[in-house]
Amino acid sequence: MSVSYPSAYDYDGVPRLVEPEVRKLDGEVREVSVPPLVPPATHGSLADLPFDNAEAAPRDRVLSRRTADGRWTDVTAAEFARQVLGLAKGLINEGLKPGDRIAVMARTVYEWTLLDFAAWAAGLVTVPIYPTSSVFQARWILQDSGAVALVTETAGQAAALGPELSRLPDLRHLWVVDKRHLERLAELGQHVPDQEVAVRRGMLVPDTLATVIYTSGTTGRPKGCVLTHGNFLTEVDNAIELLYPVFKSKSKSKSAEDAATLLFLPMSHVFGRMVAIACVRARVRLGHAPSMAAEDLLADLAAFRPTFLLAIPYMLEKVYNNARARAESGGRVTAFDRAANVAVRHGEATEARHAGTGPGPGTALKAARAFYDPLVYRRIRNAMGGRVRHIICGGSPLGRRLAAFYAGAGMEIYEGYGLTESTGAATVTPPLKPRLGTVGWPLPGTKVRIAADGEILLSGGQVFRGYWDPHGGGVAPASADGWFATGDLGRLDDDGYLTITGRKKEILITAGGKNMAPAPLENWLRQHPLISQCMVLGDGRPYISALVTLDQDGIGHWCRMNGRPAVPVERLVDDEALRAVLQRAVDEANKLVSRPESIRRFAVLPRDLTEREGHLTPSMKLRREAIMRDFAAEVEALYAQVRGSRTAGR
Repeated sequence: MSVSYPSAYDYDGVPRLVEPEVRKLDGEVREVSVPPLVPPATHGSLADLPFDNAEAAPRDRVLSRRTADGRWTDVTAAEFARQVLGLAKGLINEGLKPGDRIAVMARTVYEWTLLDFAAWAAGLVTVPIYPTSSVFQARWILQDSGAVALVTETAGQAAALGPELSRLPDLRHLWVVDKRHLERLAELGQHVPDQEVAVRRGMLVPDTLATVIYTSGTTGRPKGCVLTHGNFLTEVDNAIELLYPVFKSKSKSKSAEDAATLLFLPMSHVFGRMVAIACVRARVRLGHAPSMAAEDLLADLAAFRPTFLLAIPYMLEKVYNNARARAESGGRVTAFDRAANVAVRHGEATEARHAGTGPGPGTALKAARAFYDPLVYRRIRNAMGGRVRHIICGGSPLGRRLAAFYAGAGMEIYEGYGLTESTGAATVTPPLKPRLGTVGWPLPGTKVRIAADGEILLSGGQVFRGYWDPHGGGVAPASADGWFATGDLGRLDDDGYLTITGRKKEILITAGGKNMAPAPLENWLRQHPLISQCMVLGDGRPYISALVTLDQDGIGHWCRMNGRPAVPVERLVDDEALRAVLQRAVDEANKLVSRPESIRRFAVLPRDLTEREGHLTPSMKLRREAIMRDFAAEVEALYAQVRGSRTAGR
């Protein structure tokens, strides 16, 4: 019996979305599903993609590689396949067997993508390690995964692991990218027949293990998520079809290879890795930016000129705040704020038109947007390279106003939600159907269910098979009923859009029994230009409070605008003028919640929360236990006053 799959396009090539199926229980939407746009893969693997591209379109530019002098050199499909083949033969020559794990510890560099596909072509399993990982974290991942080989980007990374090598009996090979070891591997493997790679590729099927990605984890040791070739193929094939404005041509006058992205998010994270694979699958030109320092990234964006970007909300907040700070320094802040309001109104009006609840931007609003475009919006787009029209955003909620601003400024936001366990996106904003403040519909082929306690459950072909268990046959099952419990809380509206409301394990229960999710307040306050990070607390306490850290750039700008000398942020912890500004921000945030859920007191920490000190995960999530431990004195001070008053009254 043949199965018919809906298409994202009608017979004229005009985009056509498949509406989700919504199921209610007791009047509330409890489950939503969207049928797949692409049939599931029944044969082959990710290892085939470079060779399929070389056969179908050998001259297409599939990647760009930055040379030593800073220029970008295009890599054709044929050349990339040749490089993948050569490195795969080198790995085989070193004695690596099908199923062996090879770990990669590097920033977002070209060699990461090359290694991924070469390892798969050799039948291997890749294991990413964040380059910012501690020696202990790296050793744990290498030991737990049983990796037989490790590729580091720098000699320094390799040297740091040197004292731990004696504890890693499985690790037999250590190669360093900067020492040109990969080129040497390809040279040594020249005598290996091409047919050997073809045989290993032929052994792979969609259910074959492709990678073990260790979740950074907000508590405890990281767990290895087992993802198959089929998980990735299901994810990227449906994402490419759904997000046609991003991955495919908009008109017959443009070709698909005109699309391009510069990847700067970590390749060790599933989000960046998934999009890199999608780009290779769709033959969208892909570049890698290893440094996220502002001056380096801006230079790379200007030279590469991507058409779409991956981002996390924190970065988009910084772009907006920095643009406003520059306007304020130049005496143009009033104009900027007017332009921002126009962009927000334009984005919201466009949303209403697509939803059928409004006529869209009127003549006056269109004229205002056109007026401010060269003054404000175009400058923000130019900072991203000048051609960016689409931004795929994930990691945490972006917020309705900021999403509307970017849409009104000419950059469509596709906000999504997912986990390592779902191979990236499980939901995403559908084209021409934005619902600002939500994370969209289920990715085609995915089902989303809301449990009785509000937890989000997922089911679909991209959901992983389980966690790595080196002592229990390789893989521990993730769920018994086909639904994966995410640990996140959310709600579905009547049209099937998902809104994230918090983390199940992060729900705070005050001493008075009030339950509250800290995420909405944290996300709101983090958007303030003077605030870098925020953690709301109050579990078992008489009221809700917060720890905030100061944004170095924002504070520097604030000092200049107020005629004050620049001072280290730790000297501003108790500054009355600054606390007054922060108090107004807290008062605005408190309007989002009821009084029992509102922040009564806050403390300004003397230093920022960083991944290096163990307070943030590599994906910028708070490690709450570590923060509570390291700033215990500040936390206790927030509640000391109420304890003292109770004692005095006894």
